[in-house]
Amino acid sequence: MTLTQELTLADTRAQRVGWRGWAALVVLMLPVLLISVDNTVLSFALPQIALELGPTATQQLWIVDAYPLVLAGLLVTMGTLGDRFGRRRMLLIGATGFALVSALSAFAPTAGALIAGRAAMGVFGAMLMPSTLSLIRGIFTDRAQRRLAIAVWAAAFSAGAALGPVVGGVLLEHFAWGSVFLLAVPVLVPLLVLAPLLVPESSDPHPGRLDAISILLSMGAMVPVVYAIKEFAVHGPTALIGVLVAAGVCSGVLFVRRQLALDVPMLDMALFRRGSFSGSVLVNLLSVVALVGFLYFVSQHLQLIVGLSPMQAGLALVPGLALMIVSGLVVVPISARVSPRIVVPSALVFSVAGYLLVWVSMTAGSLPLLVAAFMNLGIGIGAAETVSNELVLASAPPSKAGAASAVSETAYEVGAVLGTTVIGGILAATYRANLALPAGLSADAAASARETLAGAMATADGLAPDAAASLREAAALAFDAGAGCAALIGAVLVVVAAVVAATTLEESRR
Repeated sequence: MTLTQELTLADTRAQRVGWRGWAALVVLMLPVLLISVDNTVLSFALPQIALELGPTATQQLWIVDAYPLVLAGLLVTMGTLGDRFGRRRMLLIGATGFALVSALSAFAPTAGALIAGRAAMGVFGAMLMPSTLSLIRGIFTDRAQRRLAIAVWAAAFSAGAALGPVVGGVLLEHFAWGSVFLLAVPVLVPLLVLAPLLVPESSDPHPGRLDAISILLSMGAMVPVVYAIKEFAVHGPTALIGVLVAAGVCSGVLFVRRQLALDVPMLDMALFRRGSFSGSVLVNLLSVVALVGFLYFVSQHLQLIVGLSPMQAGLALVPGLALMIVSGLVVVPISARVSPRIVVPSALVFSVAGYLLVWVSMTAGSLPLLVAAFMNLGIGIGAAETVSNELVLASAPPSKAGAASAVSETAYEVGAVLGTTVIGGILAATYRANLALPAGLSADAAASARETLAGAMATADGLAPDAAASLREAAALAFDAGAGCAALIGAVLVVVAAVVAATTLEESRR
């Protein structure tokens, strides 16, 4: 049976769900909330982690990126395993492991230990992420109901991002930074109790054999390339980066060739021939790069330069995150009547305007402008993510929902990595290039100040008042110059996402 025939058959069998389906959706929102809260909380906890554990600039990026790097390498594998062995089963295993590892990471004594904990969280997070979307695809077979369910799913991501800074701010003002990782326990325990009761198990009725070679090739394609991007952002071009990129590309080519040769592939490459699928995946990736990159530098600006507490910094971003939720819900009835080729680019115009406002606010030093910038960014990202995620699921048959969801989530996590490595790397390089250190600093103090903004602020605390004020001012000017440059790069990426949407997204089947 061809992909088009399977999609048509799925449409003819579509049925509307009752209260039990919506109750299952509520349960599935628990891990979604957790993942989004965890990402936002970590951004706001990073200044405290940097001050207490003293990571280098590279380690600071790894603290953020170890989780999405491992997760990105395993998502396709875990999504396929969910299709084969049961998506609810993978969800429960992932929830148990994620809660345990998060609790251990809360007490990490060193930056290296925290990076290892984040990597382990990525293994179990890879089981959680595709499971939620693929289970939604199996529960909501009716297209209209599924649009709303996907909007709720996307809104949960935004709600978690909005809740994260506030809850995290309260925790960080009263407890150590490790408390933000303990949030996983109270969120995932109810999931482990309620999911077996409300969420139906689903899987591919005709799974192919488990192909270890495909699993290794998928990881070999993702991990070296993402690692190379990280290294390039921090150290510039090196021979190692060329080797890593070559290894990743070769693994990717071999992976694709193997999938085309297998009778029942791990990932159906025919999905990528559909513009609505491949275009939506690219829109997801570029949108997340823009969002995560923004949060990476703005959280540091608000706390270390403006001087806001973690909670105050979180509250400053709540209006933008609230608009992200609203736009994701408002776009549902619009996307049912208007082509995604029009809806998504129109939404992303707001995000471009938001990034341009970031550049203006960094130049003018205006907090209200920065808040307004994120409000515009939130409107565009919220609407674009809702439409693109729904198109990803609509373009794949229910039997391959796990694999299709995994591709979408892979784009999300690769975007998260790129957001911190590319935009964060540009920021770090510009910061070092523009930092004019005051005279009289010791070699160790100068090296610490050049590493990160947090290092400069910590160094200033140990200096005489005049020298401390000079260092803080120089660090702030250098950081904001880098943030302004990063904002312009972010605007370009959103423009590219809008062009991709306008040229690739097809009119969706109703």
